[in-house]
Amino acid sequence: MQQSGAGGGRGCALFPLLGVLFFQGVHPALSLEITADAHVRGYVGEKVKLKCSFKSSSAVTDKLTIDWTYRPPRSSRTESIFHYQSFEYPTTAGTFRDRISWAGNVYKGDASISINSPTIQDNGTFSCAVKNPPDVHHNIPMTELTVTERGFGTMLSSVGLLSVLVFIPSAVVVVLLLVRMGRKAAGLRKRSKSGYKKSSIEVSDEYVFLKP
Repeated sequence: MQQSGAGGGRGCALFPLLGVLFFQGVHPALSLEITADAHVRGYVGEKVKLKCSFKSSSAVTDKLTIDWTYRPPRSSRTESIFHYQSFEYPTTAGTFRDRISWAGNVYKGDASISINSPTIQDNGTFSCAVKNPPDVHHNIPMTELTVTERGFGTMLSSVGLLSVLVFIPSAVVVVLLLVRMGRKAAGLRKRSKSGYKKSSIEVSDEYVFLKP
């Protein structure tokens, strides 16, 4: 019974301690939820977007930071390529110099970036890290980027789709015109067989048309 009382006393003693820590500004760290595409495919020379979104239990302030890093294939070396805190700070050195652009909106939970004029050398792993104090603990999602040349088959399929979109409406118009002309010809033949006599206006029109 005495041990139980001592344990209860220790438990009660924790409450004043937690209260002191709270009023001194020591708060339990909250967490962020960050999501990104696991795999992204791009084509040489065509801008590619790396999507990243986050959810925070705290309002966005000027303390929010976003950091994108890059790791080449089969390498442990990482390279910082983009930093955000109230303003965008794309890298000014290295492989991605002058090729990273901001494509997000922090007030909508969007931390995306774009790579301009991607090359095959850009293949690798990209990581998106967001901190929004007091929400600082979170997962760091990774995106595998694969950049390839746009093959002949892809271009052919695009050309084929465009051709179909142009050909089908044109073909429909031609068929409707042929059907209409066929109906008119059938009507004329039917009139001629039934002894239809042309009016003076029709005769004069034919004379004008046949006159040299």
